[in-house]
Amino acid sequence: MERRAYYRNRVLPWLLVAPQLLLVLVFFYWPTSQALYWAFTLEQPWGGGNEWVGFDNFSAVFSDSRYWATVVRSAVYGVSATAISMVIALTLALFVDRGLRGTKLFQSVFIWPYALAAPVVGVAFRFILSPEAGMVGAVNLVWPGIWDPATNGTHALIMVIICHAWLSIGYNFVFFLAGLQMIPRSISEAGAMDGARPARRMLDLQLPLIAPTTFFLLIMNIISTFTDSFALIDTMTEGGPIGSTEVMVYKIYENGFKGLDYSGAAAQSIVLMLIVIALTFVQFKWVERRIHYA
Repeated sequence: MERRAYYRNRVLPWLLVAPQLLLVLVFFYWPTSQALYWAFTLEQPWGGGNEWVGFDNFSAVFSDSRYWATVVRSAVYGVSATAISMVIALTLALFVDRGLRGTKLFQSVFIWPYALAAPVVGVAFRFILSPEAGMVGAVNLVWPGIWDPATNGTHALIMVIICHAWLSIGYNFVFFLAGLQMIPRSISEAGAMDGARPARRMLDLQLPLIAPTTFFLLIMNIISTFTDSFALIDTMTEGGPIGSTEVMVYKIYENGFKGLDYSGAAAQSIVLMLIVIALTFVQFKWVERRIHYA
């Protein structure tokens, strides 16, 4: 029988939730309402007032070829970083789940990257993948110019993708390992008794059973690449060279804080927010209802 707690003092529950409600109001709803207002008005760079322009800001954004290039780049960035991170995290989780020697140590070590701040990781990878130092520098001495993220846009984008994927491995590893450990051992043992090798048991038994976890991580990782990539790009490439690593969230910063186009940046932020809301809707309304354990 379900038990519920009742407060005789009707003011006390509101006092308990007031700090959280205040944080949500100040840091989410108020900025969102301001962005909506600016997206439909023409905001002067130095606070000279607003002029209602309707959907003109969105029309300007959608007619900008550079913006669509940023959208495509964000999609490539999101899919690539998500795929690399999830594949590596799943592989590590499968080895740890098998209970091999040293897995207890690895289980804690693999989580460490997620505890690091993105700017710190970005600075570290900028030195690790520098074309003048370390192993990459030695390779460049043999084949000059084979790796140069400072001038080659493709190399710069690959560098940021690798860094973001590495940063997300710990997060994905925790969920994959939890999903694998929720599978009854009797299922794997039955497969082994039928003669299935570890790879076959993984493909036919384990992966189908952790499908909900996989789809959850897929959505969450893609959302992360759209919203949490600013710190990495700002510390590693600043959107360069020549805008080759400029994704949607960084273009909002460029247009709003450097170009002083507050209205255009607000319109872009609304578009990005709608994309995140759509992905969240897919996660909660489609994935959780249609993906079931076998």
